[in-house]
Amino acid sequence: MNLARFDLVTLSLFIAIAREGSISAGARRSHLAIGAASKRISDLEVALGTPLLYRHAGGVELTEAGQAFLHHSLRVVHEMEQMASALSDYAFGVKGHVRLGANTSAITQFLSDDLAAFMREHPAIQISLKEENSTHIVNAVINNQADLGIFADRTPCAGLTTYHYRYDELVLIVPRHHPLSASQQVSFADTLAYDYIGLSEKTSLAMRLKEESERLGKPLKLRIQVRGFDSICRMAIATQCIGILPRLAAATHARSMALSLIPLTDEWARRKLLIGVRDPDALTAAARLLLAHVQDQPAS
Repeated sequence: MNLARFDLVTLSLFIAIAREGSISAGARRSHLAIGAASKRISDLEVALGTPLLYRHAGGVELTEAGQAFLHHSLRVVHEMEQMASALSDYAFGVKGHVRLGANTSAITQFLSDDLAAFMREHPAIQISLKEENSTHIVNAVINNQADLGIFADRTPCAGLTTYHYRYDELVLIVPRHHPLSASQQVSFADTLAYDYIGLSEKTSLAMRLKEESERLGKPLKLRIQVRGFDSICRMAIATQCIGILPRLAAATHARSMALSLIPLTDEWARRKLLIGVRDPDALTAAARLLLAHVQDQPAS
């Protein structure tokens, strides 16, 4: 069967003929010459291997095969009209839906402003944002549960294309009467004598602190684990423990609480946040626009 005969002009012609009950009337309605219209229908019947019309002096009637072909033709033309209508939105601004996963560091420090600017430029694009730890975000992108993911470097992400999003700086947070509170800067190694407040062990930040303490051969004295940055700050004040957080996220809490932020001298304290996608060429137009809006330089 030659599917090339199933072009939209021919399908629309057949629908017009069926509605008018005449090849000549259907041709006029389709703005085709009668001879050209008749040949299209004849070629279509040859390609299908069955007659679609009963031809008689008063016009035409549909065969049983013609009735079935009309049903499918109407559906195909309708779906093509719907597609054309949807795609016409791109001429006036893209419409669409983007699923975005991001870790807490990205959301609290940078992403709110980035998304606000993007949504002002593209009000017809809907963004579903889900906050997760970095490992869960990578898995969501790999498993097609998210279109884009923003996560910390060092997170295993084989199979994804990654781009640089932002750098963030990790700092030590200490209550103002803590022995380290007067320090201008401090190495991570020098903090390991003190009790810590930390996040869940599955977060990228918790895993980084665990890796670095093990590399130094000094256990991290993790006394309390909480779920959010705000909780770390509040528990630090209440218990005189210390913690490590991204500077911009901690700064807001430090201004309203009796906390000091102390720079860490360790090179790893300057983290890179990455954007990950499965296949850049397979992204929707809306997702490509968001990626272009937030990305910096390719990281891999």
